[in-house]
Formats: sequence, structure tokens, C-alpha cells
Amino acid sequence: MKLLKVGSIIFLFCLLTVLTQVGGLVYLFSRLTYRLTDPLTNKFLLKFVYRFVSTFITYCLVTFAIVPIIAKPFGRVPLPLMEKNHLQPLNVWTCLLNRHYVRPALKQAMFEVAQRMNTKFPGTTINYLDANFPFINQFPLIPHRSHNDGKKLDLAFCYHDRQANQPTNECPSLIGYGICEEPRPSEKNAPNFCAQKGYWQYGFLPKIIPQTNKKKFTFDHHRTKELIIFLATHPAIGKIFIEPHLKTRLNLTSDKVRFHGCQAVRHDDHLHLQLK
Repeated sequence: MKLLKVGSIIFLFCLLTVLTQVGGLVYLFSRLTYRLTDPLTNKFLLKFVYRFVSTFITYCLVTFAIVPIIAKPFGRVPLPLMEKNHLQPLNVWTCLLNRHYVRPALKQAMFEVAQRMNTKFPGTTINYLDANFPFINQFPLIPHRSHNDGKKLDLAFCYHDRQANQPTNECPSLIGYGICEEPRPSEKNAPNFCAQKGYWQYGFLPKIIPQTNKKKFTFDHHRTKELIIFLATHPAIGKIFIEPHLKTRLNLTSDKVRFHGCQAVRHDDHLHLQLK
């Protein structure tokens, strides 16, 4: 039993570290609070609930009050937890898992681009997806290959609400990934090309992400194109990744807009950008 307990602690430490970078350490620290919560009940289930709540509260305090302070000397700052300057996380889990940290220059660039978008399209808010963890270059942000230096950020596309027949700030995918703007028969089909080359991971997400909401939205060509143009013309932005068929369809001519290669995953469900 003792060996099983130690094994479970090690497993949880590793899992929470991989998912949140700081969660493993918070979990170990929060175990000290069990001395306070365990005497409150003799029931196993209630004791588990008390432990979970204690750990979760400790994690939230560390994540939202302490981590931003410690991350600053590492050259990383958090993107806004709620809508600010027309920029917001698509999903609160991005922030809860500490996946919303970037270099200050990237945060400032996004505020400027979001402001330009809202000025041209009043009411538009840019939804950001995964960015980076708060500490340590080269610490992997699974499942991404390159979100490890504070310079990378994913953004959701802009969409049109079919039923309301108007632009919306909502997205068909709850996590922003996995619901794609597929290539047309006459367009270059990178997903098919990469699959034939044996890169199984390239088109994996659309196979596991529910497609139920896809019929409720249409890809907003106009706003998405303007967003990419604003990003490409910003001096701080060095690269923007998107599927080749969308670059052609949107008539994007900037050298900053490019194909990411078959080693990654398809980018016709989101934009990937990075600092110079």
C-alpha cells in the first residue's frame, strides 16, 4: 500500500507538471493542508472532497497571484484572463492551465492588432488560444512542438453566425482547434499530402474534436484576412502559419505568411504567430 501511495503521488506530480508546469509542485505543497482538512471527517468520500477543494484553492492562489510575479523576471507576462483591449481567451482553461504567457512585446503587439481590428470592425474581439508556459525556455507545451520560448501564440479564426446572419466572436470549437476550413477540390490539399507522406498527427485533431457546431458557423473570410494583414504588417511579428489553401484563397501575399510543414498539425482551424 505504501508503494502504491508513493507511486500515485509521483504520477500526479508528473501529470500536473506536464499539464500546467507548476501544478506538480503545488500538489506536493497542498498535501500539507491535508493535516487541517482530514480531521474534519471520517468519511472517505468527504475527505477526498476536502482534499480536492484544498488543493484547487491552493493551485488557484498560486496560479493567479504568485506565478505572474515570478514569471516577470523570466521575461513572460500573462495575456488577459478576461476581455481587455479587445483581446480575450477563447477558453478559461487556457489561463487555468498557465498556457497564456508571452513575451511583453507579443502582448503589446496583440493589443495593438486587436485595437485595429475593433476600429475597423466594431464589436470584434480577438480570441487567443495556446501561448506558452510562464517559466523556462524549452519546457514543452504539449502537444505543441514550438510553444516553449514565450514568442508563440495561436489565435482563433473569425466566424459568422449562420442563424443570426452576422459576425460573431464565438467559435465552432470550444478549444479553438479541430474544426477546419477544408480545402476545396481546386485548392492545394496539404492535409492530404501530409497524410500520404505518413504524418499521421497532421490531421488527427478533426477526428477527435466534435464537429456538431460546424454547421452553425461559417468562416469569416473578410475579418480573418484583415486580421492576418494587421499581424503581417506589425513590425514585431516575424511569422504567421496558415494552410496553403487559405493563404491562396484569402490572397495573402506577405512573406511572413507561410506553410508550417508536415511535422506540425494542420492550420486551417487557427493561426499561429510568433515574434521576430
